[in-house]
Amino acid sequence: MAAGAALGLLPIAKAQRHYDVGVSDTEIKIGQTMPYSGPASALGTIGRAEAVYFKIINDQGGIHGRKILFISLDDGYNPAKTVEMTRRLVELDQVLFLVGAVGTPSNSAIHRYVNQKKVPHLFLASGASKWNDPKNFPWTMGYSPSYRLEAGIYAKHILATRPNARIAVLYQNDDYGKDYLQGFADTLGSHAKRLIVAQASYEVTDPTVDSQIVTLQSSGADTFFNVTTPKFGTLAIRKAFDTGWKPTHYLNSVASSIGSVLKPAGLEKAIGLICATYGKDPSSPIWANDTDTKEFVALMRKHLPDLDPNDGLAVYGWSVAQLTVHLLKQCGDDLTRDNVMRQATNLRKVQLPMMTPGITVSTSPTDYALFDTMDLRRFDGKNWAEFGGLYSAK
Repeated sequence: MAAGAALGLLPIAKAQRHYDVGVSDTEIKIGQTMPYSGPASALGTIGRAEAVYFKIINDQGGIHGRKILFISLDDGYNPAKTVEMTRRLVELDQVLFLVGAVGTPSNSAIHRYVNQKKVPHLFLASGASKWNDPKNFPWTMGYSPSYRLEAGIYAKHILATRPNARIAVLYQNDDYGKDYLQGFADTLGSHAKRLIVAQASYEVTDPTVDSQIVTLQSSGADTFFNVTTPKFGTLAIRKAFDTGWKPTHYLNSVASSIGSVLKPAGLEKAIGLICATYGKDPSSPIWANDTDTKEFVALMRKHLPDLDPNDGLAVYGWSVAQLTVHLLKQCGDDLTRDNVMRQATNLRKVQLPMMTPGITVSTSPTDYALFDTMDLRRFDGKNWAEFGGLYSAK
């Protein structure tokens, strides 16, 4: 693979062969929990894409002769199940580290446990700001751009283009949703009380968000900030359209997948949505001749023919897997948990093949946030079309 070859050129930490649990001369064992079932099952696409990428790397000989044994367990987006599955991975399967676990509530449930056990808890599929806390939780690191960063980008755009907006906010009633809400209000600053005219929350167990959308519409809002996971993103987009509400609609990146969110809602109902993101959209004509994108689509069609290769969740999982391989190569033969964290906190301007050019990954021992920049896109009925260039809320 061109992407694999490019990542293979990275500098490798020089160290004598030194292993912790989960590693041998022929194998590196890593694990995760993933919602393959339950209310957030659409996010299971992430784990499936990661598994395929690791298989491709293994078929090419692995990493310095070691194959990746990837153990991905279904937690159903249930924090109690996440705890059970994580204990199994750490204490029974004895993985070297955890990678890519999905969900703010799920990861919150194991946050203290993995740090007490000193198990690297890396590249979480959650943008909660709490993952960037090296002082108190030095073994945990997120992957997604901070929800507060992303929400701040929307707030900056509204202040610049709609200074007298009347904003309604729908959010999931947990740490994930509240983090977006806080970042949004913080960036609006003194304007928040004037601009935000209505808020409504939902629970992950709710069957619909119909009543919330009706309430928000009745507020007279002309701008809608939609903070939802995929299932509820679909429901909110559809209901807003069907009720005749036509606000300027900002959709969080968690629910930006064309395949699993916008298509079920109805593509015509999603026209005009605005979203901040950071990865290439394989369905966009912009990337039609991009070598990395063409390779990604071809490999997805070969290994996961039942999945839409244009699904942003697949791109996300692919990129997390690529960064994991980058990290393991950077560790060299020092495959200890201490060195995994040392290398994870010393990533330097890594350009992942499926990331938007100009957006890179960097970390330091005092700053675990991988991204500080995103780009705004608007849905045109077929694709997410870029506009306005790169944005940062900093």
